[in-house]
Amino acid sequence: MRLLIVGQMEGHIATAGRIASQRGAKVAHIDSVNGALNALRNGQGADLVMCDITLDIGALISSLKSERIIVPVVACGIGTDAGAAVRAIRAGAKEYVPLPPDAELIAAVLQAVAEEDATFIARDPVMQPLLQLAERVANSDASILITGESGTGKEVMARFIHRKSRRLNGNFVSVNCAAIPDNLLESELFGHEKGAFTGAVARRIGKFEEANGGTLLLDEISEMDLRLQAKLLRAVQEREIDRVGGTQPTKIDIRLIATSNRDLEDEVRAKRFREDLYFRLNVVNIHMPPLRARLQDIIPLAEYFASKYAAANGLPNKQLAANTAGVLQAHHWRGNVRELENTMHRAILLSRSAQIEAEAVMLTGQDFAPERLTPAGIAEQAARGAPGQGVQVGRTVADVERDLIIDTLNHCLGNRTHAANILGISIRTLRNKLKQYSEAGTPVPPAAGEERAVS
Repeated sequence: MRLLIVGQMEGHIATAGRIASQRGAKVAHIDSVNGALNALRNGQGADLVMCDITLDIGALISSLKSERIIVPVVACGIGTDAGAAVRAIRAGAKEYVPLPPDAELIAAVLQAVAEEDATFIARDPVMQPLLQLAERVANSDASILITGESGTGKEVMARFIHRKSRRLNGNFVSVNCAAIPDNLLESELFGHEKGAFTGAVARRIGKFEEANGGTLLLDEISEMDLRLQAKLLRAVQEREIDRVGGTQPTKIDIRLIATSNRDLEDEVRAKRFREDLYFRLNVVNIHMPPLRARLQDIIPLAEYFASKYAAANGLPNKQLAANTAGVLQAHHWRGNVRELENTMHRAILLSRSAQIEAEAVMLTGQDFAPERLTPAGIAEQAARGAPGQGVQVGRTVADVERDLIIDTLNHCLGNRTHAANILGISIRTLRNKLKQYSEAGTPVPPAAGEERAVS
C-alpha cells in the first residue's frame, strides 16, 4: 500500500503518516497539489492520496482525471467543518477523515483500499491447480497471459501473482487497454515529453516506467491497436521504451502480465493481433474458469460481498437464508464474479429481514442455463422441466442429458472445451457422449475452429 499525503495540516501530518506506516503503508508527504501532481506524473505512484481539505481538492481530482492518473483521493482536515467535507466529497473525494487522526479510522481506510485489491476467494477444487501454477511461476520474470470470460477475476489473479513474487515490494501498475482511446494509449504506456502533442502540459512518466522494478498488467490487451502492438513488442523484447516526443530510449525492468477475454489465437488468425507478440506474452497461460464452473466459490464470495457492502452502506451484516443460497447456486452467472458482486450489493440494500431472503436477490437474465451434469441435477431437470422447454416428466434421464449437452454445445457455438466447462464434465467424457449421439443418428453441432482436428 502506497500512501501519498498532501498538505501541512498543522503538524498532524506526522501523526497520520506514522499511523499509516505502523499499519504497513509506504508513506510519502508533499506540501502542495502541484507537487503531488508532478510526483505522480514522474512515476512516484500511489494507491491512495490523502489531501488536506484546505487545498484545492477539486483541482487535484480534475487534473488526475484529465491526465488519466487513476488513484482514489481521501480528504482530511482539522475540526468539524461539515460544509468543507461536503464540498470535498462532491468534488470526487472518496471519504472524509477528521483530524487529529484516529488510528482505527485511518486503519479502516487503508484496509478498505487494500482489500479492494487483495481479496481472492478460491475454495472450489477447480481453482487449486491454477493457484499452484501461479505460485510456481510467480518468482520468475516470465510473461503471463491470463484468459477467461469478463468478470472471472483475471486482475485479481494478476495481483495474487505479484504478491507471491520477488517483486512484491515494487509497484503493481494496471492499464485497461479497452478503456483508453488508441490515440492516448501510447502516451499512457510509454509516457511523453512536454509539448509532444496538444494537451501535453508537462512531462509524464508512462506506466512502463511507473512499474519499473515491479509488475505491469495490460488488461484486455486484445483491444490494443496493431500499430501500438508493434511498439509493445519492441518494449517486451528489448526491455526499453521511447517516450512520445522523446529522443533517448529508457531501460525498464518489469514483470509483464496481460489479460484477455477473447481467444487470442482466433485474433491472430483474423489478423487483429500480432502472432509474434502473442508468443512473447503467452510464456505461461492461466485460464480463469467461469463462476458456473466453480460452484463451491459462489456462497463464500456472496458472503464476502454481502459483508463488504453492508459495511459500506452502514447496514448490519446479514447471513444468507437457506433458500437464498440455493437461488445463487442455481443461477448461470453470465457476468461471473462481477455479476455476483452487483447482485449482493443490491440484495443488501433491498433486504428487510434478519437474513438476506431470496426475494431480495434480483438476478439478471433469468433464461434457462445448463447446470452441471450431476445425477441429482439431471433428475431435477427431468422432474421439473427446463424453463421455456415444456414439461419433462415421462422422459428418461438419458434423453434429458442428451438434450442438455446438445443445447449447451449450441450455446457455445460448437466449442467443446467451453461446453465441458459449463457442464462440469471432462472434455473426454463430452467427446464420448457426442460420439454415441452421432452414431445413434442424433445431429451433433460441428466443432469450432481448431477443435475440428481433434473432435
